[in-house]
Amino acid sequence: MEGLTRLGFSLPTLLAQVVSFILLFVLLRLVAYKPILRILDERSKKIKDSMEQTEYIKEQTARAEEEARKRIEAAGKEGQELIVRATRTGEEVRQQAQQKAEEEAQSLINRARVEIQRERDGAIDVLRREFADLTIMAAEKVIDRSLDKKAHRDIIDKVLEEAPTLKKG
Repeated sequence: MEGLTRLGFSLPTLLAQVVSFILLFVLLRLVAYKPILRILDERSKKIKDSMEQTEYIKEQTARAEEEARKRIEAAGKEGQELIVRATRTGEEVRQQAQQKAEEEAQSLINRARVEIQRERDGAIDVLRREFADLTIMAAEKVIDRSLDKKAHRDIIDKVLEEAPTLKKG
């Protein structure tokens, strides 16, 4: 013990310090260590929950991105289908318009033919009447007397009907 005293240690002081240290250690363990461990456990749990939440968000984001990609692909396919359908509809409309135009052109041609035929027939009728009148006038001059116009007109019309160059139609 004298060796300890020479080093500057006194046994009663050393014993008091050891007892104080043990009491302080027990008090700290009861008062501070358990709350610190509880706080550390709570913080560890929060970090773990946060990591799980982050992982869940990553999975949800990946799913959302995949779903968005699928929707974009579907929209692209749908757009292509709409383009094909619109092209097909446009072609059908063009064909219908072309067919309608051809029908209208044929109708115009038919009407023009009928009109030309009617005008031709009218012109032939006018020529016949004028020719009949001229023939009667010529015959009156030759015979130098008035003929029955109605009877002669009927005869001339009959001759004209039989004439191959002045037939109707």
